[in-house]
Amino acid sequence: MTNRNQKNILVAIAGLGAIGKAIAVKLSTGTVPGIELTAVSAKNHEKAQEFIRTLAHPVQVLHLEDLEPHADIVVECAPAEFLGDIISPFLKKQKKAIVLSVGAILFRPDLVELAKQTGGVIMVPTGALIGLDAVVAAAEGQIYSARMVTRKPPNGLLGAPYLIEHGISLEGLKEPLKVFTGNAKDAAKGFPANLNVVVALALAGLGPDKTFLEIWADPTVVHNTHTIFVESDSAKFTMTMQNIPSENPRTGRITSLSVVAMLRKMTSHFSIGT
Repeated sequence: MTNRNQKNILVAIAGLGAIGKAIAVKLSTGTVPGIELTAVSAKNHEKAQEFIRTLAHPVQVLHLEDLEPHADIVVECAPAEFLGDIISPFLKKQKKAIVLSVGAILFRPDLVELAKQTGGVIMVPTGALIGLDAVVAAAEGQIYSARMVTRKPPNGLLGAPYLIEHGISLEGLKEPLKVFTGNAKDAAKGFPANLNVVVALALAGLGPDKTFLEIWADPTVVHNTHTIFVESDSAKFTMTMQNIPSENPRTGRITSLSVVAMLRKMTSHFSIGT
């Protein structure tokens, strides 16, 4: 681990699911120069303590409300309902928050307003959406349309509120089934654990009301697959990404790596990408 005297950027992780654990393992080895993992928080402190003991450099296990004094940045890897509790203390202190529950931001404009008022910063990593840089760049001109088609193995969609509300069963599914068509805002509400990727696309481009999505439960695919179609006055592009699931089938492995890459960029003297 790098020396605290070098004014490392101190990082706390809120949530120790598959993504939070993967980030913690990476950061604890000191693999990112200038970045130091100092604390984590999780619902089950006993299990968290067991996990922390496996790290290269064990850190503190704290309650959510106790994280802020111990870090400059918090990485939110928790269920969406805890978003405000996690990032508000950091924003109030003009600190940074890396948010993975991007869909929840649509329903918490007060958090964005808080960041504006205090000088805090909310950051959204690229995650599963390759090409996000291209969308951000295109948005500096005019984007005419943005849509996305998502195909996931059925078990990656189980428990989604939209499926429960509409009585859609995926049990024994033998062929692809389209389970949703609508805009990004409705998708975030109906599939809060699944569709952060389309919200990121929407926030980077046309907004949640004008960014459209199809969701397919597809037993023929092994990986979470997202295809985006964007037309703008500067470029017209289509991109497909097949993301290898993490231990949690709802999220891809690349998500944790994207957070590490974002942290690395903060301390790098050579930066690539928008």
